[in-house]
Amino acid sequence: MVASDTKVPKRKGLATSMLRNLAVLAAVLTAQSLVLLHAADCAALEHLTLQDTTITRAESVTSGTLAIDGVAPLTRLPAFCRVAGVLRPTSDSAIHFEVWLPSQDWNGRLLGAGNGGFAGSIGGREMAGYLIRGFAVAGSDAGHRAEPGDASWAFGHPEKVKDFGWRAVHLTAELAKQLIQAYYGKPQSKAYFDACSDGGREALMEAQRFPEDYDGILAGAPANNWSHLLGAGLAATQSLTSDPRAYISDLKLPAIQKASLAACDALDGLKDGIIADPAKCHFDPAVLLCTGEDSTDCLTQPQIDALRSICAGAKDSHGATLFPGLTMGDETGWGIWVVGEGPGASAAAQYTQNDFRYMVTGDPKWNPLTADLGAAVEQSTQKTAADLDSTDPDLSRFAARGGKLIVYHGWNDPAISPWNTIAYYQSVQQQMGAAKVDSFVRLYMAPGVEHCTGGPGPSAFGQFGLPTAKGSKFGLFDALEDWVEKDAPPEDIFATKYASQENGTRKAVMTRPLCPYPQVAKYNGTGDPNDAAGFVCASP
Repeated sequence: MVASDTKVPKRKGLATSMLRNLAVLAAVLTAQSLVLLHAADCAALEHLTLQDTTITRAESVTSGTLAIDGVAPLTRLPAFCRVAGVLRPTSDSAIHFEVWLPSQDWNGRLLGAGNGGFAGSIGGREMAGYLIRGFAVAGSDAGHRAEPGDASWAFGHPEKVKDFGWRAVHLTAELAKQLIQAYYGKPQSKAYFDACSDGGREALMEAQRFPEDYDGILAGAPANNWSHLLGAGLAATQSLTSDPRAYISDLKLPAIQKASLAACDALDGLKDGIIADPAKCHFDPAVLLCTGEDSTDCLTQPQIDALRSICAGAKDSHGATLFPGLTMGDETGWGIWVVGEGPGASAAAQYTQNDFRYMVTGDPKWNPLTADLGAAVEQSTQKTAADLDSTDPDLSRFAARGGKLIVYHGWNDPAISPWNTIAYYQSVQQQMGAAKVDSFVRLYMAPGVEHCTGGPGPSAFGQFGLPTAKGSKFGLFDALEDWVEKDAPPEDIFATKYASQENGTRKAVMTRPLCPYPQVAKYNGTGDPNDAAGFVCASP
């Protein structure tokens, strides 16, 4: 009896163990089946119930092409699940979003795309570029639909300003992660953000306010000191238009560029049409003073004064700098942004007018020519800085969770002063210590590069996934990935200038190393000046 009694529990224990194993196996098989169902059933995502979210579209795109508002039709796309809808965190919010999930060969990562100008549309082209590389991608219109230079949507809508300022990008990141979990049955391994201009402002806002959203952030030409940036636009507008004699026609820009290059181009040891270190350039536009009849080859005294003001930046009545000015050497790139096709027609003037009329003063009749600069900037700071400025130098929370940040800015940016980005970088160093900052932040200043891309210098260096002549792994974004995932700090960044060919292809015509600030690329004196091999990154 004792022997018989001792055997029964063993059989029960064995049976129980087998049942448990079968249950575990069944659970595993069920989980795997759910993952397959998630991946196969894109349309099911439309029925997800998520907070403050209405999903209006969940469909498989297999044609390889996609038409989306704001960009030309996108082509050569891999098959993906397209999810679109609206986020409504407040009663006055309408944040339109798109999340694209690769149907196959997902690389396990999320890429968030930013906006430009006053936003108003979704960055479909950038999203497509990273989708092709295997990323799940997400973007929004920042809470309104409009042209990038239009801010009339902000009039009387403070919640929409908050959506634009910080809420839309953050909520879109959270939503994208929920959709990834639902579709693939697992979270992303890493999340990245890549954007420029207002998108650069958004990028720094994410690092400062929502450090858990992204592991790696690539921030270009950030409009992060927004409240003062538009003050600089006001100062430039007044310099060029308060006195009709001071306006500089774009027909005179080539003469200005020729003179500034004559003064500063060779300071870096190479005369190549690029000022590599603008800090050493001290060009005096007085050399262009007309000695006879006014012409496109000279400047009148009021025009010289206006040019000096643009390069000096916005200053208050005591001479203190409110926002830094522009650099010299690529004045032909000022046409749209700085001078426009006539007085008051520049992009800077239009952005300034929209900002102060609809975001700052609430007065649609606000006139830049009668505004007091100091008072206007003070009002801008009081009204918009809390929601729009991303100037906080304390990035300790982002650093603590292993985040990495790469910032870049073109030295010849005609839209946002490159000195502003240097000032922010230095404020972070002062706040956190240079050694600590070096462990998770890099700044790259790109010679001859205009706003985000373009200009006389090599301007393709991995931003937006733009390939370099040596391949993507020598660009900033891939370097950011390696820094985040392999703890390998960026090295050997390669910048490329392309020229279009008659057959529709592009050819690399100039390459240079892109150096971490404050280093600059120095020519060795003997190599091909169009080949990066002839340059080395060194102290200025």
